[in-house]
Amino acid sequence: MAVFRSRTATAGEAKVAGERSLLLGIGISAIGIGMYIPFSLVFFHHVTGLSLTLVGLVMTVTGLAGLAFMPLAGSAVDRFGAKKVNLVLYGIRALGFALYPFASSLPAFAAVALVTALAERSFGVVQQSLIGEVARGAARDRLQASTRALQNAGMGAGALLVSGVLALWGTGGFTYTAWGNSLAFALAGLLVSRVRPLREAAAGSARRAAAGYRMVLRDRPFLGLTAANFLTALGYSALSVLFPLYLSTWLAAPDSLTGAAFTVNTVLCAGIGVLIAGRVRRSGARRTRAAALGALLFAAAFVAQIVLGTLRPGQTVTLVALLVIVVVYTLGELVHSPSGGALSVSAAPEAVRGRYLATYQLSYSLASALAPSLFTGLLTVDGRLPWAVLTVAALGAALALVRLERHLPAEAVHAEPPVAAAGSGAAPERWPAAVA
Repeated sequence: MAVFRSRTATAGEAKVAGERSLLLGIGISAIGIGMYIPFSLVFFHHVTGLSLTLVGLVMTVTGLAGLAFMPLAGSAVDRFGAKKVNLVLYGIRALGFALYPFASSLPAFAAVALVTALAERSFGVVQQSLIGEVARGAARDRLQASTRALQNAGMGAGALLVSGVLALWGTGGFTYTAWGNSLAFALAGLLVSRVRPLREAAAGSARRAAAGYRMVLRDRPFLGLTAANFLTALGYSALSVLFPLYLSTWLAAPDSLTGAAFTVNTVLCAGIGVLIAGRVRRSGARRTRAAALGALLFAAAFVAQIVLGTLRPGQTVTLVALLVIVVVYTLGELVHSPSGGALSVSAAPEAVRGRYLATYQLSYSLASALAPSLFTGLLTVDGRLPWAVLTVAALGAALALVRLERHLPAEAVHAEPPVAAAGSGAAPERWPAAVA
């Protein structure tokens, strides 16, 4: 049997046309997101003058409507191309935030919030599709890592920026922040307009396949990949939803540790995310196995939480242990995210990539929607129980990824085509056609 090895980064590592503009646009839009996400309820309350109850109700309803819109966004990508849809969504978000300060009545706020939510919820699908449209091979993994690092850095910078605005102008500064968000999204759209899709992708956008979501539902390996991602996505929700509750109720630790944990996570994601992803990519690891390794690191962090919750040591030991656990958790995130993202993009047939990625992104949205009720329900039984469930989920995801490896297209599993090892005398491994 021939021995194969993965090629080191060569052509797949080449810069894509307009890459700097794409990444700069992502970073600027992330600053806009960071300017309102941490304060969302308070932000819209002060911008519109409506009560917190009404703002919360509208945000919930429009958020659910945004989830329902995601399949339509996937279809739009397949019909018009990811770049065009991406620019439309940037334009809608820019217009929405420009109008928020004038939406002082409930109907006006609901209308603006609905249109903006449709664009917000669908943006991840379109951005992932755009990466597939402009890059091939290992360049997709690199863009995935760079995008995540810039999003974390941008959101952190946006949160700091709005804190400074509020310190200078008080809550009235939220209005200026809304217009700042509008400017950020408009500028990001202008930058992304300079990105040039690959020639074959641009040509393909003019003749998208007529196949609908039935094609996705017949693709069992991709559905398995989506299910595995749902299990991992529950773990992504742990830091923001479960961690603060676990600290305050089960460990009786100070709430300030939550802020410290978020800071460590954000700094590591922004600071070493690209470095970690580059090491994984240069190792020649298959994307399925790299993503599985990330899930295993998640599981290790969750098991450590169970041990910590059982021993319940003193505050000093708890602090050190929690920070170590957050570091392990973040490493899992940094290993899994680029490989998992590139795996989903590359496993999707080009002609219907939008529909495939809309289905895949629903696994994140569903996990985010279920996480609060699931975690709080388990936490009321035993503080360690949600971590045990997350451990089983992460291990199940890792096992599923490894087992799916032989059923997914080779161009999805490998960042670069496998080639015969020197001296083996074997012909290069052929890539099968994308799963239909």
